[in-house]
Amino acid sequence: MAVYTDVSDEALSAFLADYALGDLTECRGIAEGVENSNFLLRTTQGQFILTLYEKRVNEQELPWFLELMQHLATQGVACPQPVADKAGQMLKVLAGRPAAITTFLSGAWPKVIHQSHCRPLGQVLARLHLAGQSYAPLRVNGLGPQAWRPLLASCGTAADDVLPGLTDEIEAALARILPFWPGADGQPDLPRGQIHADLFPDNVFFLEGELSGVIDFYFACSDLLAYDIAICLNAWCFDAEGRFNARFAQGILRGYEEVRPLAVAEKKALPVLARGAAMRFLLTRLYDWINTPADALVTRKDPLDYLKRLRFHLARETLDGYGL
Repeated sequence: MAVYTDVSDEALSAFLADYALGDLTECRGIAEGVENSNFLLRTTQGQFILTLYEKRVNEQELPWFLELMQHLATQGVACPQPVADKAGQMLKVLAGRPAAITTFLSGAWPKVIHQSHCRPLGQVLARLHLAGQSYAPLRVNGLGPQAWRPLLASCGTAADDVLPGLTDEIEAALARILPFWPGADGQPDLPRGQIHADLFPDNVFFLEGELSGVIDFYFACSDLLAYDIAICLNAWCFDAEGRFNARFAQGILRGYEEVRPLAVAEKKALPVLARGAAMRFLLTRLYDWINTPADALVTRKDPLDYLKRLRFHLARETLDGYGL
């Protein structure tokens, strides 16, 4: 589950008194998600999401996330909109945690991915990128390439307890990624902007066969636009056995380019970007696997799932190797 902080009825009532949301009829914790405490609020004016931001989130960066969501919504991207209180404040404190209320998006995320999900996913990602071009504030990607070796070092010898030889395998992979990363060591750079950086299936809602919205912007940052596509290729195009589905990837890319055509250099860089995206989630999952107690309320995600993806990408130098 993903409710780390309990909220008393008295504290919630006092908190909601600052909003013009009508009378509270229900508040229940939401089990999905791993970073923050989330609650579904029902009031006489409708449904909302209450989020308490836990310690892993940098409180100083929360206004950037909330204002990005507000900006994207005004640009036509279907995503939650922060709800301001009567004084115009979007970020407040509840139960000792920074807290915010956002609008509720109807729909559900796809438990089983189908071809029909992929083209709309590519389209909404491209629309998000275009809409983000007019959002000027920047946020450095704290989990970008500069963070990968320190993340591995922080795992220490425990990485090899997860899989013997894992540290050396990751180091060898980094040597094949970092020198070739766009913008590094004389490599040509690529278009940059605001990216979601975590567009997994559970962050994309569908309703009656149509994509209804995108949620969870708390890893969003300013980075390579094509890197966001690579994250989606990793998250949407592999099955439970680690097999790559080229048709799904084709659908994502086709949908994306219908809205924002990729530059030749972006397409050429997709294999190394896919390696980097696999590396990022391998390392963060490895760190969480090692540092989260086995009996914790949060379900740990197996880092070796992303090791399979990384190995797949390392065996391919061009998009031809993907069947694209």
